[in-house]
Amino acid sequence: MSAADPDRDPLVQELREEIAALDRAIVEAINRRVELVRRLKEHKAAQGWEFVDRAREERMLADLARANAGPLSSEGLRDIYAHLLELTKREV
Repeated sequence: MSAADPDRDPLVQELREEIAALDRAIVEAINRRVELVRRLKEHKAAQGWEFVDRAREERMLADLARANAGPLSSEGLRDIYAHLLELTKREV
């Protein structure tokens, strides 16, 4: 095995397979989240309520920050969720 050929390394292959499986699970979870938010938006609209609740978003981020055991940093978590919240709002 050549040091210049990581594609032939069994550990590299194993880790890539695990990463690919996680990526598929992330996409599935995001799609499920978008669908749930779509349902929530429809229900809130039917009740005459505002869709976006900034206080709720902050509580959610605080809950996630408390649950985050790392190695993802608090800043990284906030960054991911800022993008996820923006994406979700666009998608619904």
